[in-house]
Amino acid sequence: MNVLIVDDEPMARERLSRMVGELEGYSVLEPSATNGEEALALIDSHKPDIVLLDIRMPGLDGLQVAARLCERETPPAVVFCAGPDEFAVEALQASAVGYLVKPVRTEQLHEALKKAERPNRVQLAALTRPAAESGSGPRSHISARTRKGIELIPLGQVVYFIADHKYVTLRHEGGEVLLDEPLKALEDEFGDRFVRIHRNALVARERIERLQRTPLGHFQLFLKGLNGDALIVSRRHVAGVRKMMQQL
Repeated sequence: MNVLIVDDEPMARERLSRMVGELEGYSVLEPSATNGEEALALIDSHKPDIVLLDIRMPGLDGLQVAARLCERETPPAVVFCAGPDEFAVEALQASAVGYLVKPVRTEQLHEALKKAERPNRVQLAALTRPAAESGSGPRSHISARTRKGIELIPLGQVVYFIADHKYVTLRHEGGEVLLDEPLKALEDEFGDRFVRIHRNALVARERIERLQRTPLGHFQLFLKGLNGDALIVSRRHVAGVRKMMQQL
């Protein structure tokens, strides 16, 4: 069985490569991938049987890579790798997908490789809504159906949500996607991380840079990651935004 290792940490890649190489019946494909984009390219060219896929990586993370793979007719099996303190561990446990907790141990690796299966769309949907001790907690990723298939956008990369008729535009670090979800539902779920600045807009609290009044008396909110663009703050929400900014 050919195994592709995907991890942005050199030491993690080397350790996994050595461990897989010591197991009978498995061989490591070279080169390994250091990010999600490389992983997809190497999967296309090398056709691995199994992918050991790190979850937290710059650019496309492991969940996003797996979502892309689920759109293919003959994807490889996937074993996710997660740090013990990462959000994904509880979600992986609840979703019954193959996973390993770092630092990986040889016996766990061997067992996971033997059981490796392709994660399906239902399992990926469960991963975006990890379980919490008191029930179902807020999602860590937002899923959107685009021309590329199912895209999973990490919540930490979201800049704002803006409602327009029946759809909501999600602006993130890499562009925009459309969601078929009500803005109110998003506010209820992510109210601790996003603030309403207009009846049709929610912005990420951590992205807020400054509030500025225009010569005409309107208020604009400048956000990190928008390259100087600003969003209008309605008068009824100005006081709340100011108060929230004082607490940041």
